This record gives sequence, structure tokens and C-alpha cells, in this order.
Amino acid sequence: MSAGIDGRLVVITLLAAWLGATIIVGAVVAPAAFAVLPTRTLAGALVGRVLPPLFWSGAAVGVAAAVMAWRTQRVPALVGALVIVAATLAAQLIVAPRIESVRASIGGPVDTLAPDDARRLAFGKLHGASVALLGVAAIAASVTLLLTARAAPTAPSLTIRTSPDHG
Repeated sequence: MSAGIDGRLVVITLLAAWLGATIIVGAVVAPAAFAVLPTRTLAGALVGRVLPPLFWSGAAVGVAAAVMAWRTQRVPALVGALVIVAATLAAQLIVAPRIESVRASIGGPVDTLAPDDARRLAFGKLHGASVALLGVAAIAASVTLLLTARAAPTAPSLTIRTSPDHG
């Protein structure tokens, strides 16, 4: 196998693993935390500890996919990979610190604030932005995975030949 084929298989594996982790966190871990932990504050703290590794690993996987797409001159896959990088880094480096700043300014559970409190509204908007960025990254990962897998060469087909002696 050539290095290009091996590299694509690595990128396919990385994208699939990251996408799977993202789905598990979004569809299982976060809802379960809010369902079983005694307070929303504890659930938020748990999910808040899970997201940074997810965002950082998403950026790393996106860079690996971008390098492979660049090397193989696959522009759509390159764009998808760069969207993964941009979305995960924006979530981690821009939105997450702002969420922490709002939490610190509240000094207690967000739920204790009035529904129209500016800090609660800001927290809600930032939370929505974080969810949206993770969703964009997951969609981009799905597209990039599909494009990268489609670019991988298929195995040679087997043909059955009949010989004059056996046939």
C-alpha cells in the first residue's frame, strides 16, 4: 500500500472516532448528566470538563484531515477539514472562556437568576453558540469523512477465470 492510501485510512479512522465521540457526548453523556445528577450546576460542570478534550481533539483531527486533503489535492475535503478546525477552536478559545466569565459573574447557579437577567440570557446565547459550533464541526466531520472515504481507492475486484483444463 502506498503512503497516500495509509494516510487516508488513518484520517478516515480519526474522523470516524472523533465523530463517534462527539455523538456520544452530545446524545448520551450530556443528557444523562442533566438527567441523573442532583443539580444542573453539577451536570454543567461535568459536561464542561468533557468538552475541552473533545474540542482540542477535533481541532487535531481536522488538521490531520486538512493535511491529507491538501496532499491529495481534494479541495472539498480540505474545506470540510478546515471547518472542523475553525468550529472547534472557536468553541474552545472564544465561546468557552466567555461562558466561564459569565458563570464567574453570576457567582452561583445560573438557574437562580431571573429568566430575563442579562447574565442568564448571555449564558444561554453562549451555550447555544457552543452547541451550534459542535454541530457544525460534526456535520463537517461527516462530510469530510465521506469525501475522504470516497477518495480511497477500492480493492481490486476478483475475477474468476476458467481454464481450458478445468472448465
